[in-house]
Amino acid sequence: MDPSAAFRRWKAQSLSKADLSRKGSVDEDAAEVVRLLNSRERFFTTSSCAGRIVLVDGSSGGFEVQKQNCSWLLVTHKPCGKNDMMVALEKASGDAVLKFEPFVLHVQCRQLQDAQTLHSVAIDSGFRNSGITVGRRGKIMLAVRSTHGLEVPLSHKGKLMVTEDYIDFLLNIANQKMEENKKRIERTSLKPLRQDVQH
Repeated sequence: MDPSAAFRRWKAQSLSKADLSRKGSVDEDAAEVVRLLNSRERFFTTSSCAGRIVLVDGSSGGFEVQKQNCSWLLVTHKPCGKNDMMVALEKASGDAVLKFEPFVLHVQCRQLQDAQTLHSVAIDSGFRNSGITVGRRGKIMLAVRSTHGLEVPLSHKGKLMVTEDYIDFLLNIANQKMEENKKRIERTSLKPLRQDVQH
């Protein structure tokens, strides 16, 4: 099968699948970029997260938090208040970890040149940890990522290990990171991307 036909088939299959994320839909702050890319014949998105503040409760075997061994006590794609965090922390029975996870977007591209164009836009927008991979079957993937995350343990075996003032301090940092994250997404979805993907 010629590469263009294979790409069209992959795109049709991907866009026809149900959204398997916990939320079941594209995050509001990522929706414009996702729509823009999926409307172009050279690209389609395979997954995205606009960025989130998360409190996870893992097993007490250490801080290697893995999705299958933890429960999500709080997830928000908006700035988080201290009261919401304290209520969520009351449910912790293991090692609770506060995380800020920045915007991530995976885009399959028709040709390497298309991926390189998008990669330049991502880097220029502040997503400096972005990269391109080429799979064995010729799939060209661009991962848009940045490095401004945050991951801080708050409790151990259900016991809070930090003060409320420190939690307030951390949430201020996480909320600032959320704002910066939103600005980077807006830079990505504006003129450079619109111009570059039209060619």
